[in-house]
Amino acid sequence: MQTPGQVVIFNEMVHDVRIVRMNSKHAPSSVRKWLGDSIGWWEGDTLVVETTNFTDKTRFRGSSENMKVTERFTRVEPNALLYQFTIEDPATWTRPWSAEYTWAASSEPPYEYACHEANYAMQGIMKGARILEADAAAGGAQNENK
Repeated sequence: MQTPGQVVIFNEMVHDVRIVRMNSKHAPSSVRKWLGDSIGWWEGDTLVVETTNFTDKTRFRGSSENMKVTERFTRVEPNALLYQFTIEDPATWTRPWSAEYTWAASSEPPYEYACHEANYAMQGIMKGARILEADAAAGGAQNENK
């Protein structure tokens, strides 16, 4: 979602929302956020997002709270975005590192992310499903003798 002063990025997993303040400056380093402090600007057709000010609890592959992430979002086809990122954190890595991949557009609604922690019924559901599958594979003969 985009407004004149912000871009909002909705993450399907855990339903995190990042608010990117456009053409702004980072908050003071004393202001730390779980998802960091994101500012953005346009370089031609590419949205550039720089994120700093992570908390000391935001760990990405051993990173420190001083990690900086620079992302680039470029539409490369009518239904595709090229996503590129560079991660810098001298306390963790000897040099910045980058990756990229293409995101295909989807007309599907976001997936409902839900945690099954402490859902003890799931074990019984899955066990029952495996019994039914085995029964079907054996032609229904397994449960006739029980």
